[in-house]
Amino acid sequence: MKKDDVRSEKEQLEELVSSVLESSKYRNVSEDLIGSIGRRELSKGQNMKTTVKATKNKLHQIGGAYFLKKPDYDFWLKRLREAKRSGNEDSFRKACAEIMRYHQSTRERLKILDQFYARIFSLLPPIQSIMDVGCGFNPLSIPWMPLQAEVKYYAYDVYKDLISFINGFMSMCNVRGCAEVREVIENTPEVATDVAFLLDAVPCFEQIEKWSGLKVLEDVNANFVVVSFPVKSLCGREKNMRKHYEAAFSKLTRGKEWNIQKLEFATEQVFIIKK
Repeated sequence: MKKDDVRSEKEQLEELVSSVLESSKYRNVSEDLIGSIGRRELSKGQNMKTTVKATKNKLHQIGGAYFLKKPDYDFWLKRLREAKRSGNEDSFRKACAEIMRYHQSTRERLKILDQFYARIFSLLPPIQSIMDVGCGFNPLSIPWMPLQAEVKYYAYDVYKDLISFINGFMSMCNVRGCAEVREVIENTPEVATDVAFLLDAVPCFEQIEKWSGLKVLEDVNANFVVVSFPVKSLCGREKNMRKHYEAAFSKLTRGKEWNIQKLEFATEQVFIIKK
């Protein structure tokens, strides 16, 4: 390939990323993720306007569609601080639950949250460190997790404003660890943990590129990986999704020498992988 062609491709990608970031809806999205999706769209050879639109559509499918309202992170941090200062743990949990209702993944999980982590952690050895990949609002579930005080929690997502919010929340709760903006398919976290959460994340990875879900499962440096799938679509339809995702997960992990346990919940299907 000629040097001019390489430069031209680079310039096109820079133009695409810049165009996407100009949109208020996507200005907080990781440039690495936009670039990763953009490269795939550019390879189709369509014009820039069509490519930018396709990139935005993909970003909406894997992330934007899960937000049920425009996030108000400043207000939510204020609400959490007030609840925390009250010293009433139930009030703080209530504040966390109110916020989790605005993200589709955690909204559905609220219905089973009291049993969700209790059952999962009952099948794990003592946990000292957690990696939350594609975390969304899930770190707000920490008050429901049976964790020891010294546990380290590392959260990753592609929204800069969300990650800033999660860091504020973790600091408020004196949670050790940090949240970080990261595109995890091509740049999987290096940190080693006892367990990694990939809650409702694998279908999003697979929409970006086929088999990328398996790549992340293989690459995360964790002894256990907790993978979950929704049982309803974002529109609330079941559409036989339990069987669909169970079959897809079985195909994804076929041939791997992993011990896998399945847990069924009313709103979610969970697989615990022991590597």
